[in-house]
Amino acid sequence: MIVHLEQGINDHAKQGIIATITEAGFKTNEVKTQSAHYLVCIGSRDVDLRRVGYLQGVKDVFHISDAYKLVSRKWRVEPTSIDLGDGVRIGEGSMAIMLGPCSIENEEKTLHTVQHLKEQGVRMMRGGVFKPRSSPYAFRGSGIEGLKMFHAICKEHGIKIITEVMEISQIEPMYPYIDVFQVGARNSLNFNLLDALGSTDKPVMIKRGISGTIEELLYSAEYVFSGGNEKVILCERGIRTFERAARNTFDVNAIPILKDKSHLPVVVDPSHGVGIREYVIPIALAGVIAGADGVIAEIHERPEEALSDSQQTLSFQESAMLINRVRKTFDLRQSFNV
Repeated sequence: MIVHLEQGINDHAKQGIIATITEAGFKTNEVKTQSAHYLVCIGSRDVDLRRVGYLQGVKDVFHISDAYKLVSRKWRVEPTSIDLGDGVRIGEGSMAIMLGPCSIENEEKTLHTVQHLKEQGVRMMRGGVFKPRSSPYAFRGSGIEGLKMFHAICKEHGIKIITEVMEISQIEPMYPYIDVFQVGARNSLNFNLLDALGSTDKPVMIKRGISGTIEELLYSAEYVFSGGNEKVILCERGIRTFERAARNTFDVNAIPILKDKSHLPVVVDPSHGVGIREYVIPIALAGVIAGADGVIAEIHERPEEALSDSQQTLSFQESAMLINRVRKTFDLRQSFNV
């Protein structure tokens, strides 16, 4: 059960509500977010919602059977839309496109990528500055100084930034320079990091774990939401299976399932989803037609020279093709109301 409290509720009224809920056999968890105040109530007994709904200080009350309650679509029918400012939005009814290199390398290449995005009308750039790599000898990012350079160029050209955070200690120094925190597949079950990101007011995009289930992704989102941050985005990026023909198996099933189970925006990552450059565009289009609210993909001026993930990175020419086809596919989906 979720109890939506009136804004500015006094402590006496709140304690009265908690006492009634506790008496009914529920344990209460208080959650304050950027825009609302909730009691998330856990219990195995049925309760007459009117008994709670009529209490002073209660705005609304919802019975939620899902264990992931706050991110469930069973209580918030209208999908969440995340406004990044300056007309940039991620959510149902729009198609967010986020492109950039796997790793931010230097000022010249970053500027060239920003210019390419501006020419294509893309308002968000992805790029890692802290990189989790399988090999300790691979390029592991340019760090906070690289992020400052990345931010300065993007700010000058009106481009929003999404980049990966790997540990709690990075949140505070990264905060002034990013628009969306990305939680990578390797950290999707790092509950301490998710808890900490719940205390921020910046949007958080959580990628599905390398072998993670849909339910685990929703639980990860619940950690951030229950920590106080409602600005959460889900990302399907492929999972590791027995199949070895591609880097991962892109789970197109996950997109409509996530849209049905949760009110949160869903973004697809075809670059990691398949890991082979030639297939990135068709996998992206499959995600769009399945209902995704956005696409995040890796691009580079010269993919063969990229310091990481060159095998799945699109050239600028291929990037322009991706953008054009994603927009046309989204328009087609809208026309059929899929």
